[in-house]
Amino acid sequence: MKRLVACLLLLFRFATANLPAQESATRPRATSPAPAPVQAMSTAKAEKAASPAATKPAAKDPLKTTFGGNLLGTPSDQPVTTEIYADQAFFDSQNYMGTFSGRVVVKDPRFNLQADKLTVYLAKGEKPGLEKAIAEGSVGMMQERPGENGGPPMRSIGRAERVVYTANDGNVELTGMPRVQNGLNSHMATSPETVMLINQSGQLTTKGPSRTELRQEPKTEAAPKP
Repeated sequence: MKRLVACLLLLFRFATANLPAQESATRPRATSPAPAPVQAMSTAKAEKAASPAATKPAAKDPLKTTFGGNLLGTPSDQPVTTEIYADQAFFDSQNYMGTFSGRVVVKDPRFNLQADKLTVYLAKGEKPGLEKAIAEGSVGMMQERPGENGGPPMRSIGRAERVVYTANDGNVELTGMPRVQNGLNSHMATSPETVMLINQSGQLTTKGPSRTELRQEPKTEAAPKP
């Protein structure tokens, strides 16, 4: 998500340097149903954090392993290219915000996101940067990571009608019958009032009625040797 923040910030600065407020829309396409790309951006981390002292690995949290995981990915020290596709884009320099609408698709090496609308709010003052991002309308997030012990890749999926990311605490809030799935296990709201909150450590908290499904594959016995 930090890479997406930097990319959007660069795009916003470029837009405001040329026009105080501008709106762009793709031309109608008769044959291709896919949305036109708004911008492809590449960023790299300016400084690498100092290597921490070698410590004993902490024991795995079974609950976090079951439902944890940051749906928006983790920071990377390598250059990352994030692509944002949308039918329309609007940049408002006076209010420090940018809006993408119409079949919004965000493609990042660490995660994919789709929504009907994506609004980005930038912080004002001496420390510019992302303040908040809001995805609305049939929001879907997906992250795939390598499986344990050489197993198949693990896929984390989140769905909601509205997803809000706040930069100051790194929290991701899902509302509108949210649902998260990690591998075979899933956790879903059973009431429109249910709210799910995923913090920057990947821990999930649910407020309101919900249902949890835990699935386990049957054990397969090795075929006897002839």
